[in-house]
Amino acid sequence: MSINTKGLLLDFRVPQVMAIINLTPDSFYANSRKMDATALLSAIEKLLHEGAAIIDIGAVSSRPGATSVSEDVEYQRLIPIIIQVVKEFPQAILSIDTFRSNIAKEAILHGAAIINDISGGDLDPEMIPTVGSLNVPYICMHMKGVPQNMQDQPEYDNLLPEISNYFIRKIQQCRESGIKDIILDPGFGFGKTIEHNYALLKNLQAFDWLGCPLLVGISRKSMIYKLLDITPEESLPATTALHLAALQNGASILRVHDVKEAVQVIKLWKCIA
Repeated sequence: MSINTKGLLLDFRVPQVMAIINLTPDSFYANSRKMDATALLSAIEKLLHEGAAIIDIGAVSSRPGATSVSEDVEYQRLIPIIIQVVKEFPQAILSIDTFRSNIAKEAILHGAAIINDISGGDLDPEMIPTVGSLNVPYICMHMKGVPQNMQDQPEYDNLLPEISNYFIRKIQQCRESGIKDIILDPGFGFGKTIEHNYALLKNLQAFDWLGCPLLVGISRKSMIYKLLDITPEESLPATTALHLAALQNGASILRVHDVKEAVQVIKLWKCIA
């Protein structure tokens, strides 16, 4: 359970923390938005100091109902920032949250190490072959629909088998394209009701047999704040509680807004695992 990032092995025998950075004006949690370069670099320095193993940077909002932006806008938001971050923090492992193969290629060429694709290649058929040619790890997420419509009453005949079958197909595509390191993300909140999300969290071990590290991204999401009738800003304690549940059920990576607290949860989990 490890992946090769820039020639270094990232070991998941102990779960790792991925920090979220959004280069967008409309991501659902305001504190994750970093539009100013100085603030961004300061935030990344803090996240690395707190124990983030991976910094995940995205330049297109994927919140429910988000407005799509062009590839040119995504490029202008993202690539100059990657160049600055790589210069300031050359040892940092950067994951790039994009569904576009051209952006993925440019990001890796400028120093990023991992591609995180919310669509599992469905929004750009060149994505999986491109990642294979780049010889970098690929995070393959399950999403039903697209951000503009994915929460319009999503339905499943049988949730866990449908997502498992999706991952079986995607793993085969990835292997055929030469991708060696695959991370699976069930896609909490991406075409799922609150009930679907908690069924997934409860049954994460259903994906163990696929043999890939599992990423869980539930930090401050609506499955928490809508259920508790609070705001994303008030959701850290509940997020932390669910992170412990995710670890107990087999998560290898926690994708989070709050690194220090996630690192603390992992340390406590190790004492009871």
